[in-house]
Amino acid sequence: MTPNNLVHENERLDELHRNGYFIIQDPERFCFGMDAVLLSGFARAKRGERVLDLGTGTGIIPILMEAKTEAEDFTALEIQEESADMARRSVLYNHLEDRIKVVTGDIKDASKQFGASSFDVITTNPPYMIGRHGLSSGNEAKAIARHEVLCTLDDILRESARLLVPGGRFYMVHRPFRLAEIMSKMTFCGIEPKRMQLVYPYIDKEPNMVLIEGLRGGKSRLTVEKPLIVYKEQGVYTDEIYDIYGY
Repeated sequence: MTPNNLVHENERLDELHRNGYFIIQDPERFCFGMDAVLLSGFARAKRGERVLDLGTGTGIIPILMEAKTEAEDFTALEIQEESADMARRSVLYNHLEDRIKVVTGDIKDASKQFGASSFDVITTNPPYMIGRHGLSSGNEAKAIARHEVLCTLDDILRESARLLVPGGRFYMVHRPFRLAEIMSKMTFCGIEPKRMQLVYPYIDKEPNMVLIEGLRGGKSRLTVEKPLIVYKEQGVYTDEIYDIYGY
């Protein structure tokens, strides 16, 4: 299949500014946002480690992390076949089929699908909204990506604890309004919060994202990193954001 045949009608090809990589997206479904890019910059994967991305969408996080890290390989799990298919085609477009494997499957059954203690690192950019709160009728793909329709925070943390090797690391981006719940549930599942960074749109605004690292079986000690500010002024990113994006 030629590169041109990999991009279907109504889809677009977006440059990622890393290793010359591109990603295939459908604006009618769900396109990745800054939260996924920031998570790929916050997460750490060492040489030889195996990485799993839960709810990968179109594969943005493993593709960016492949460019930034020396991990052994990446597995990307996605329940929506249309999104998984786009992710596979992006992997092919970037000639990463030996490094990234896209699997269609349900997060709730992930430990059965892959086996216990199968990964050193797990990343996830999960649905932020609880249940169907604020959910309107319309695009199902976007609803699944944004709301806990097909999986919950409990599902993600339970399966991650099972999938990680002892001492394995868990990375997630979420919303600060659920931070107390996130911390308590991580601890309950045996994933100890170890590192946290709040993301602010502007220096004088409230944070709208939180990046969290947890350690399976870790001891209680949390490091809070300095705040990450997105914009210096309207339309102008801070130097830290430009660096994460690779501009």
